[in-house]
Amino acid sequence: MNSPVNFIAVDRYWFLTWITYGSWLPGSKRGFVGTALDEAGQHFNFNEPGTPPAMPNPALQEFARRNLKSPPQRLNHQQAKSLLEQFQETARFRGWLVVAAGIMRTHIHIVTGVPGDPDPEKILGDFKACGSRILNRESSWPAGNTWWSTGGSKRTLKDEQSVEAAVNYIRNQSNPLAIWPRENGMLT
Repeated sequence: MNSPVNFIAVDRYWFLTWITYGSWLPGSKRGFVGTALDEAGQHFNFNEPGTPPAMPNPALQEFARRNLKSPPQRLNHQQAKSLLEQFQETARFRGWLVVAAGIMRTHIHIVTGVPGDPDPEKILGDFKACGSRILNRESSWPAGNTWWSTGGSKRTLKDEQSVEAAVNYIRNQSNPLAIWPRENGMLT
């Protein structure tokens, strides 16, 4: 039996998150996600599923603020619309599936399905690079020449329940600029 032309075979799902440049600094009162030193001075990864965020550290936050290359970046509604279209185009071009995307003023979430097992750093990097290109084309280049912070969260979603939980998390974001959940696994 022939598969529909618009069907994407997905082997792995990822929940990707990244922030705009300077919008959530290490040491923030909200806590933060990433690699940091714990109370004993040992490096600790505060980006593993089930681990709490790093505790606030005002000295670290002030150090990070003083070292910013430019003011923090904030997205607007038009940029969010353009980014959402670009993320869907990037996924189509790469043969990936955007299951859900949420664009807020200071951060982005994408649940994506991919064939095979490509490096999640490459997946995240492609979305960020293509997002930067569309923002640079349609907006003024940011003062520090970057829209995004370094890196981002790349969490593998191991089963249908974890994919659904990530999609619901995106759907329930407060004050989104754009939310887009796919209703099924077919390209539109």
